[in-house]
Amino acid sequence: MATKTWNVGIVGYGFSAKIFHIPFVQQVPELKFHAVVQRTPKPDDDAEKDHPGIKSYRTTEELVKDPAVDVVIITTAPDSHFALTKLSLEAGKHVVCEKPFTPTTKEADELVAISQKQNKLLAVFQNRRWDADFVTLSKLVKNGSLGRISEFETHFDRHRPEEPAADASKWKNKVIPGGSAVYDLGTHLLDQAVHLLGLPKRVTGFIGSSREVNSSGFEDTFTVLLHYANGTLVTAKATVVSPEEEQLRFWVRGEKGSFKKFHLDIQEDQLKAGVMPADNGYGREPSERYGTLTTIQNGNPVKEIVPTVEPPTYTEYYRKLARALGGEGQLPASGAEAREVIRLIELARESSQTGRTLDV
Repeated sequence: MATKTWNVGIVGYGFSAKIFHIPFVQQVPELKFHAVVQRTPKPDDDAEKDHPGIKSYRTTEELVKDPAVDVVIITTAPDSHFALTKLSLEAGKHVVCEKPFTPTTKEADELVAISQKQNKLLAVFQNRRWDADFVTLSKLVKNGSLGRISEFETHFDRHRPEEPAADASKWKNKVIPGGSAVYDLGTHLLDQAVHLLGLPKRVTGFIGSSREVNSSGFEDTFTVLLHYANGTLVTAKATVVSPEEEQLRFWVRGEKGSFKKFHLDIQEDQLKAGVMPADNGYGREPSERYGTLTTIQNGNPVKEIVPTVEPPTYTEYYRKLARALGGEGQLPASGAEAREVIRLIELARESSQTGRTLDV
C-alpha cells in the first residue's frame, strides 16, 4: 500500500522557517512542502522563487482555506502563536507550533482542548530534544552511568553585554507576551530537563537582566531551579554576561559519576553556514568538543572522554511527526507537554517577583 503524503503549509518565511523547518520537512518522504504564508515577498526573498511549485499566500486565513493543506507549521513571533494555532485547528488542520508554545497556560489549555475537540494533532517544535549533546547525556542517565542524579546543570550562556540595537523586524529582543530569554532559551532547557527527569515538585526563579544598560526592560537572563522529590536539583540558566572561551553546557553530577560538557550543539551553526541535513558530517561534533565522564574507581576519581553520539538530528522530529500523522507512535513533543513547560516558566517568574519557592 502506498504511503500517504501529508501536505505542509508554513506560516512565516523568516529565519525559523528557512533554517529549522523547511530543510527537515524536505528530508521526510511522507511530508511535502506545499504552501507558505509570506506577507511581503521581495526580489531577493521570495519563497516561490526559492521553492518552485509551492503555493504562496499572504495571510494565514487564505492558507487554511486550502483544502490540500494537511499540516500547518506556525513559525511567527510568540505573541501570535495562540491566534494562528487556534485558527488552523478550527479550520481542521494538524498544527506544529514553534516554541515558546503560548505566553500562558490558559492559552495552552484552550488550544489543547480545541485540538482534542477537532481530533487534530497539536505539536510544539521542541527540536533540541535531538541535540547530540542531550542525546549523549540522556544515554548516560538512562544506562545508570551517573547513578542517582544529585545536581543537573544546563546552560545557554553567551557574552553579549551590550544592549542590542533596536530592530523592528526582530522579536527576540522585544518586550512582548511570550518574549524574554526564559521563554526563548528557557523553553529548550526546561523541556529537556522535564523530558528526561519528569516534572519537579517545586520551582525557584531568578529572572531579570545582566546588562548594565537595558532601556527596554527586556529580561535577558534567568536562573530556574527545579526541586525534585528524590532530592535532584536542576539548575537551568542563561545569561548574556559570560566572557568564557568555552561556555559550559552541561554539568550533571550523580552518585556514581559526573558528566561535563562545553559548547552548544553544532546543528544550528551548521545550518546558518549552509550545511544541510543530508550533507556529510551534519550533526557530527568534532572530537575536541566531546564531553568528559568522571567516575570513582578504587576510591579515586577517573576521567574519560565520552564521544558525542551520532544524533538522529532534528530530522527525527519530523520523522516522528509523520509517523504520528499516520497513527503510529506519539508526537515528537505534544501541546500538552509544552503546556507543562509554560507552567514552569509562569511559576519561575512569580517566584522571581515574590522571592518565594513555589509548589508545582
